[in-house]
Parts: sequence; C-alpha cells; structure tokens
Amino acid sequence: MGGVTSTIAARFAFFPPTPPSYTVAADPATGRLLIPEISRPPARRRRRDGGGGDSSASGAAPVEDEDGTEVVRLRTRRGNEIVGVHVRHERASATLLYSHGNAADLGQMYGLFVELSRRLRVNLFG
Repeated sequence: MGGVTSTIAARFAFFPPTPPSYTVAADPATGRLLIPEISRPPARRRRRDGGGGDSSASGAAPVEDEDGTEVVRLRTRRGNEIVGVHVRHERASATLLYSHGNAADLGQMYGLFVELSRRLRVNLFG
C-alpha cells in the first residue's frame, strides 16, 4: 500500500517546463547576465540600442534594467547551478528572500517578483 501513496504524489507533483520559459545570456558589452525573454511594462523598460518605447519579447534587443534588476548565477555545494533575480526598490528598507516551491520557473515568477517589490517597497531576491 505504501507504493500507492508515492505513485499518487508523483502524479500531482509539479515538474518544471521543459524547456524553461527563459534563457540566460551575458551582455557582450558589460558581461552582466540578462534574461532576454522577460518583458516589462513600457514605463519600466528601455531598449539597449538607445531607443525608447515598447519592444516585443521575441527578437527584441536585451532590456536594460532601469528598475535595478540583477540576474545572478549561483553554484551550490553539490555543483548545481541556480539562477536568481535581485529586484531592487529605490525606497526599500528591507529585502525579501522569496523561496519558491520546487521546480518553479523563473521566467513565470519574474512578474510576481517585480510586482511584490513595487507594492511592498522592498528589495526582493528570488
């Protein structure tokens, strides 16, 4: 009977999207990590080619982080690589460490991170 429980749990477990909804690339000019697929509301983004306005997520120039967002790659003791996003708020007095559930996709969580940072007026790392 114990095997039935694990079989049922496995069917309801969340598995990450394959492939992930985002990629991580280094900006050739600065070496900073970027997630090109992430699009922000027009007021919070600026194209790197100097033009303003709206740009679509697909095929657009990488977005420069006017809102203070930094993408980082962390290596665990076991050698796994974790991608994280640090969203800064200009008037923050605290930082929220958002520890999401297993297999959550950063590309899908990014909008929530920015909104939480904005509404709670905190820095957020997720």
